[in-house]
Amino acid sequence: MNRYEADVLMAIISAGTINQRILSAHTGHSLGVINRSLKMLKEDGLIDSGSRITERAKQLIDDSRPKGAVILAAGYGMRMVPINMEIPKGLLKVHGQCLIERTIEQLHEAGVTDIKIVTGFLMEQYEYLIDKYGVELIYNPEYMTKNNLASLRCASKYIDNTYIIPCDVWCKDNPYGKTEPYSWYMVSDKMSGQSTIRVTRDLQLARADEYMGARMIGIAYVEGDVARELKDTVQRMCGNPLHDNSFWEDALFASKTRINARIVADSDAVEINTYEQLREFDNNSNQLKSDALTAIAGVLGASEEDIVDIEILKKGMTNRSFIFSCKGSRYIMRIPGEGTDLLIDRYHEAGVYKAISGMGFCDDPIYLDPDKGYKLIKYLENVRSLNPEAEDDIKKGMALLRKFHDSNIKVDHEFDLFGQLEYYETLWNGRKSCYGDYETTKANVLSLREFIEKNSTHKCLTHIDAVPDNFLFYEGADGQEHLQLTDWEYAGMQDPHVDLAMFSIYSFYSRSQVDKLIDIYFDGECPDITRIKIYCYVAICGMLWSNWCEFKRQLGVDFGEYSFRQYRYAKDFYRLAVSESERLNICIK
Repeated sequence: MNRYEADVLMAIISAGTINQRILSAHTGHSLGVINRSLKMLKEDGLIDSGSRITERAKQLIDDSRPKGAVILAAGYGMRMVPINMEIPKGLLKVHGQCLIERTIEQLHEAGVTDIKIVTGFLMEQYEYLIDKYGVELIYNPEYMTKNNLASLRCASKYIDNTYIIPCDVWCKDNPYGKTEPYSWYMVSDKMSGQSTIRVTRDLQLARADEYMGARMIGIAYVEGDVARELKDTVQRMCGNPLHDNSFWEDALFASKTRINARIVADSDAVEINTYEQLREFDNNSNQLKSDALTAIAGVLGASEEDIVDIEILKKGMTNRSFIFSCKGSRYIMRIPGEGTDLLIDRYHEAGVYKAISGMGFCDDPIYLDPDKGYKLIKYLENVRSLNPEAEDDIKKGMALLRKFHDSNIKVDHEFDLFGQLEYYETLWNGRKSCYGDYETTKANVLSLREFIEKNSTHKCLTHIDAVPDNFLFYEGADGQEHLQLTDWEYAGMQDPHVDLAMFSIYSFYSRSQVDKLIDIYFDGECPDITRIKIYCYVAICGMLWSNWCEFKRQLGVDFGEYSFRQYRYAKDFYRLAVSESERLNICIK
């Protein structure tokens, strides 16, 4: 039974007639299609000579009846800035009703009550759904680092006559039914420049040659061969790191079995992906309220409706930043990330900006709120970060860093490396390190303290976070490329050579690359004792950021290889500092 025959069979059940014009109106198919389908249904024994539904047809319909649903709700919803830090996207209210509750209630109306919700970000906020609707929550531990293909894998064993549903789609009419005679994927009747899926003449879906296909909504129903092949494909793709950023639809359309298109009016299924989409669709939503946007509007003398083109800048290691337009200009707003209030003293940061104001090392913030951690700056056009593998970039970056250090700027607070290392460890709340030899590694690193303090005779304002991503090349008003440093949150009084260590460990430099960086900064004239001191800083800074990462991991933010590599720097450069000091007969312990 093909898609057309199934549509006609279901229309006969619904309309209670074989009147061809009525069936055509029900299905949207032409009279020619209706005639051919009726003929094939009789030949296949699905309707009898009196055009009544046969027992065989009833069995086929029953075999494909929906058994359950999987709702994908694990992601950060990063494009919902500036409100994504407070609530998971599935719990947004649209026209007074929570998105995910609307979906659950529509499923219940269709008789589907076996509902699995794959969660991750702010999972606890979904807990009440267990008691209210009898759903089951499934946790995706990889929600921070992988796309929703990994979420579907967590629930793949339940894929069998199943609806697969994103948590952020609002459907005007109930798209779910008590009967589903074939698999389908929902698309809009409008085209999208972000879709590579097209609808074929026989109403199936196929890959488009370019980005201008049917808008993909994300809701699907899978049964039979499509469900079985999807399960296998999901498992296979998730075993390949190349698919870490893949959507679950990539698995669906990678299968050999063709999937039917379910086409709906563009206004009948609305995906709430961004803050602006929510504002456009439900301008009265209470969840549109944002302190960040209120602050922006006040500073720029605009209304909140003037703040448009909002998009996430990046998922930073410390903050969430977003770009937006207002009255023809582009800006960046910083919102502090998880646990940042325990890591950053925003009044110290404000003091740093006051100290460097007008010196050309960075643009002065338009707005800085030390209490909330908000920072508003003008967006720089044609920006690129320093490439730590490009020697010309490195030379320019080190020249700027040396100029900054030589300015000998003073502030009234210090960034205490050893104190911060111990402080970050206290934030673990008594939990042990994930590294089995942590105590030994820590003791080795702390043994370098006396040597470091003895040879850190000069202190000035030091950036601390002088990593390649914070060196920004941009096009100035003169049309020339300029360079500045950004993100001064950790800056404080310290030995300026710490900045070389920080640059190195963030760049994942080898020993030879660290030596080359030192030679560039010192123009080839770095004393041996200073070089060993920088090796010591690499070890202590690696330990410092490893501890920082362990705290962030407890908050649900995992930095993967970065965290692992920092711990290795603590061990490897401790050994290097000791061996080099012994070779040069320099006492460091």
